[in-house]
Amino acid sequence: MSQDNLIQLKNKETGEVYWSRRNRKAPKKVEVKKYSAKLRKHVVFKESKK
Repeated sequence: MSQDNLIQLKNKETGEVYWSRRNRKAPKKVEVKKYSAKLRKHVVFKESKK
Protein backbone atom coordinates (compact mmCIF):
# COMPACT_ATOMS: atom_id res chain seq x y z
CA MET A 1 0.00 0.00 0.00
CA SER A 2 1.38 3.38 -0.96
CA GLN A 3 1.79 5.76 1.99
CA ASP A 4 0.39 8.66 -0.08
CA ASN A 5 -3.05 7.10 -0.37
CA LEU A 6 -3.47 6.16 3.28
CA ILE A 7 -5.85 7.93 5.64
CA GLN A 8 -6.10 7.52 9.38
CA LEU A 9 -9.47 6.56 10.84
CA LYS A 10 -9.60 7.33 14.55
CA ASN A 11 -12.14 6.64 17.27
CA LYS A 12 -12.60 9.66 19.54
CA GLU A 13 -13.49 7.69 22.68
CA THR A 14 -10.72 5.10 22.73
CA GLY A 15 -8.06 6.61 20.46
CA GLU A 16 -7.89 3.39 18.40
CA VAL A 17 -6.68 3.78 14.82
CA TYR A 18 -7.45 2.00 11.55
CA TRP A 19 -5.55 2.79 8.33
CA SER A 20 -7.44 2.76 5.04
CA ARG A 21 -7.53 4.14 1.51
CA ARG A 22 -10.15 6.36 -0.08
CA ASN A 23 -10.96 8.16 -3.29
CA ARG A 24 -9.18 11.52 -3.02
CA LYS A 25 -11.79 13.19 -5.25
CA ALA A 26 -14.49 12.69 -2.59
CA PRO A 27 -15.06 16.07 -0.92
CA LYS A 28 -16.18 14.90 2.55
CA LYS A 29 -14.20 13.30 5.33
CA VAL A 30 -14.75 9.57 5.71
CA GLU A 31 -16.82 8.11 8.56
CA VAL A 32 -16.89 4.32 8.86
CA LYS A 33 -18.37 1.94 11.40
CA LYS A 34 -15.63 -0.46 12.48
CA TYR A 35 -15.13 -2.88 15.36
CA SER A 36 -13.50 -1.48 18.50
CA ALA A 37 -11.64 -4.16 20.46
CA LYS A 38 -11.55 -2.01 23.60
CA LEU A 39 -15.32 -1.38 23.64
CA ARG A 40 -16.11 -4.78 22.06
CA LYS A 41 -18.71 -3.31 19.69
CA HIS A 42 -18.98 -1.44 16.39
CA VAL A 43 -18.43 2.32 16.67
CA VAL A 44 -17.87 5.24 14.28
CA PHE A 45 -14.30 5.96 13.19
CA LYS A 46 -13.69 9.34 11.55
CA GLU A 47 -10.92 10.49 9.25
CA SER A 48 -8.20 12.47 11.03
CA LYS A 49 -4.79 13.93 10.19
CA LYS A 50 -1.79 11.63 10.00
